[in-house]
Amino acid sequence: LYKRFNLPGAPPESMGRGRDWNVDLIPKFLMANGQLVKMLLYTEVTRYLDFKVIEGSFVYKGGKIYKVPSTEAEALASSLMGLFEKRRFRKFLVYVANFDEKDPRTFEGVDPKKTTMRDVYKKFDLGQDVIDFTGHALALYRTDDYLDQPCQETINRIKLYSESLARYGKSPYLYPLYGLGELPQGFARLSAIYGGTYMLNKPIEEIVIENGKVVGVKSEGEVARCKQLVCDPSYVTDRVTKVGQVIRVICILSHPIKNTNDANSCQIIIPQNQVNRKS
Repeated sequence: LYKRFNLPGAPPESMGRGRDWNVDLIPKFLMANGQLVKMLLYTEVTRYLDFKVIEGSFVYKGGKIYKVPSTEAEALASSLMGLFEKRRFRKFLVYVANFDEKDPRTFEGVDPKKTTMRDVYKKFDLGQDVIDFTGHALALYRTDDYLDQPCQETINRIKLYSESLARYGKSPYLYPLYGLGELPQGFARLSAIYGGTYMLNKPIEEIVIENGKVVGVKSEGEVARCKQLVCDPSYVTDRVTKVGQVIRVICILSHPIKNTNDANSCQIIIPQNQVNRKS
């Protein structure tokens, strides 16, 4: 890690041995009921992986951290909302749970392809705080643009959240025990069982293109032919356009985070309105 970020000196001894640490450079959680987990189960890659459930999801509001209510009981006990708001929020959650794209009887006058999410929140009379944590901590949107888009996608995201939660209880997120690098390793093993071939540590000289189609990859004078190529954008800078950027920071803390009930692992979401930002 010190080498990767060109930090001067060596890690302090108080950090223990280097091999006691696993730091993911691009950490991401898996939704317990999401597409990727379904794919892992279907392909049986789960045989090669161990998962941990993330112990809690928290949201930042007015300078404090609150647990994102994950069950009806938690919603009723949560200090994130007032008493009447809780009832309205519960009604909203019940509506989302019963919502079925194929059954117009569950729409209650909402057109999933036309009604905006803003109007759905209005229909249930939900206040700004609740909208903040629903959009960012349940539907996991990075910005507030979703408010003016048709509500179908948002409702499906909230549904996925509650279905994922129903699977393991504490929170809807899973994480591979030794970091995300385990996922490609698991698929690599599966591929090897079915006759996939690996060439590791090979420098790429060029991507061979005939008639505008990729037909192979050239390395050390040899060409490995292929019908399809999957690669990092840095190999084909002339064929990709940058559409945004994500800022990541790795912090190593010397203490547990306040108000997280000493959870071994957690996620803290900071909605944009809490810190006057656009995302």
